Amino acid sequence: MTARRVILELGTGNDLHGGDYTKAALRAVQDALHHSSLAMIRTLGVNSKTGMFVDVTIGVQQPDKVDLEKVKASLPHGIVTVTAVKGGLDVPDQEGNDVAVIASAAVAVRLDLP
Repeated sequence: MTARRVILELGTGNDLHGGDYTKAALRAVQDALHHSSLAMIRTLGVNSKTGMFVDVTIGVQQPDKVDLEKVKASLPHGIVTVTAVKGGLDVPDQEGNDVAVIASAAVAVRLDLP
């Protein structure tokens, strides 16, 4: 069977002080997750450990600074893949020698359906 995308949720997260790209990414993923409910998956009888695929894309200005394994571990269900790409926004604070990091997350859920 081919897994079909049935859910796409978007989220935004930030780290206002410290420039932590992973923290911003985790917050963006949690924001996306809080917008959805997986009742459909239970209703369809899909095994979330074997028949549910979760593809996460994180957009930040410095993708190589995102700990992809930490983001992956934050997802409670499914076979998870995480990719970080150039995106998001860095807002520098010239006076405070600091940066606010804004991350975007797209969380797509695919199910093995006939």
